[in-house]
Amino acid sequence: MKNLSTEHISFDVDQVRADFPILNRMVNGHKLVYFDNAATSQTPQQVIDTIADYYSKYNANIHRGVHSLSQEATDRYEESRKTIQRHINAEKAHELIFTSGTTHSINIIASGFATILKPGDEIIVSATSHHSNIVPWQMMCEKTGAQLKVLPMDDEGELILEDFENLLNDKTKLVLIEHVSNALGTINPIKWIIDKAHEYGAAVLVDGAQACPHIIPDMRELDVDFYVISGHKMCGPTGIGALYGKEDWLNALPPYQGGGEMISEVTFEKTTYAELPHKFEAGTPNVCGAIALGRAVDYMNDLGFENIAGYETELLNHATKQLLEIDGLRIYGPIRGKAPVISFNIEGIHPYDIGTILDKLGIAVRTGHHCAQPIMDFYKIPGTVRASFSFYNTIEEIDRFIEAVKKARAMLS
Repeated sequence: MKNLSTEHISFDVDQVRADFPILNRMVNGHKLVYFDNAATSQTPQQVIDTIADYYSKYNANIHRGVHSLSQEATDRYEESRKTIQRHINAEKAHELIFTSGTTHSINIIASGFATILKPGDEIIVSATSHHSNIVPWQMMCEKTGAQLKVLPMDDEGELILEDFENLLNDKTKLVLIEHVSNALGTINPIKWIIDKAHEYGAAVLVDGAQACPHIIPDMRELDVDFYVISGHKMCGPTGIGALYGKEDWLNALPPYQGGGEMISEVTFEKTTYAELPHKFEAGTPNVCGAIALGRAVDYMNDLGFENIAGYETELLNHATKQLLEIDGLRIYGPIRGKAPVISFNIEGIHPYDIGTILDKLGIAVRTGHHCAQPIMDFYKIPGTVRASFSFYNTIEEIDRFIEAVKKARAMLS
């Protein structure tokens, strides 16, 4: 698994930016600076062309037709599955399920475990999790009588690993952990967590939504049971994502939805289910989205994830240094060794007000609790301003952002 690098790597950002037409957009009379990449990344022309190509040349339902368009769409859909399989080093293509995104993927697994867990069983969730990896498990616990245990965090935004070892026991059936915190950028030691959980026979689900734009996760190296991603955070379209699951687990869990495609044989007396991956892909899938996601993965691999990570770390370090020089500004979570995300507040100023002024200056950031309200409750704050960077951002944009933050501070103090 390749982590973020601090080594300087040459990166032709101007050439990369030419692939993203939206970056030429004007917002409120200013050229757009897009620093909301942790919410949704932008889409390169190569992926946009793939979407247009699908609808203009071979739009058809898949797996069901003998005609040429259907066969072509099917081939490209399944080739995209193999592209993502190779990217994450999954052993088998049918261990990769296309979903609408990370939330959908997590709900598939939560629904399946609702048929397995019983009263007294325990699951562990991290205190830094996104709501989509908290709420489905609360709902599942209400149905089953299982107990939800929380792995706490410290003031640096890192998980308290000693507490994890204390929480683990023979009742632990499942551990839920995010690879990278969407609110703080913390990179969690998921390999260590997976190995510890497996010592007690517990399965592990990793939320990889924030990691996959920056890191190539290796399923075989991690030995993780489930890993989930969203396409719209890694240059793909919205409404598409992927669930990786070990074959044995996916075979053991029941289907999440019933309908077409996920069946082997249907009578009014009994239905048998299709083999993987179709068992979890009921109905007409997002064919275009899946094909476009494969193209997005190819695009990022063509740039090189080591190049991407090295350049994004330069952006992160440059922004961090300048922000820390602003009086009254606090960065939450780790300062170094994290994904390119900075969550901050300025003393005495509401984050929403800062975000509003930045928008007037053409700079897009995220404000609020970032679907991680327990983190905000831990720090006793209403939310943060979150600036999140991608490989198509520039040092010049960060300098503009810093000046805008200083202006907002002066106006609102």
